[in-house]
Amino acid sequence: MDLLTRIRDIQKRIQDAAARSGRSASDITLLAVTKTFPVETIQAAYDLGLREFGENRVQEALEKIPALPSDIRWHLIGQLQTNKINKILGLFVLIHSIDSVELAEALSKRQTRTTQDVLLEVNTSGESSKSGVLPEEALAVAQKIATLPFLCLTGLMTVGPLTDDVQKQRAAFKKLKELFDAAKAQSWAGDRFKTLSMGMSSDFEMAVEEGSTLVRLGSALFGRRS
Repeated sequence: MDLLTRIRDIQKRIQDAAARSGRSASDITLLAVTKTFPVETIQAAYDLGLREFGENRVQEALEKIPALPSDIRWHLIGQLQTNKINKILGLFVLIHSIDSVELAEALSKRQTRTTQDVLLEVNTSGESSKSGVLPEEALAVAQKIATLPFLCLTGLMTVGPLTDDVQKQRAAFKKLKELFDAAKAQSWAGDRFKTLSMGMSSDFEMAVEEGSTLVRLGSALFGRRS
């Protein structure tokens, strides 16, 4: 299957999943995750109309960004270490992986000119291998991050559980949607608190059904990674 066919297939699947949840596909952002894929592959996706791209690794992003069109909207979806903050200032429209108040504070202190949009990562699966704050701590942490200067908390993110148990997968997405709705009702959330980043290549349709506004797809778009 070529790239254009994959893109169209995924767009149709997103459209169908959105319809099942009574929403429009226009409410859902398709983020192309380009970890390990070369510049040529990203350029081909760009030429076919994609504009939102996500990188997991800071160093890889730093190598790719200068080689690609300047109107690409880059997202950082992988872990951000404090010693890499200075390298990424101003490069990403959204950082998905803020997983502690301490990391948010470090980023805030180094953002002196522009405001950086961020998401709070929540560990809804309970898996020790995953990053993110615990669900029961999420609202308190989100409130603290929302008050920091030069940061704009625009929503929440989670990585679904690594399991074939559909009930566990759906429960994780339901939990994040509940937290998202609870946060959105708070005065500190603000008008820009609109992003619910959940769903990857193996579970994005379920995530859309449960309310995702942004899905992060790599292998579903580009094939298996080498």
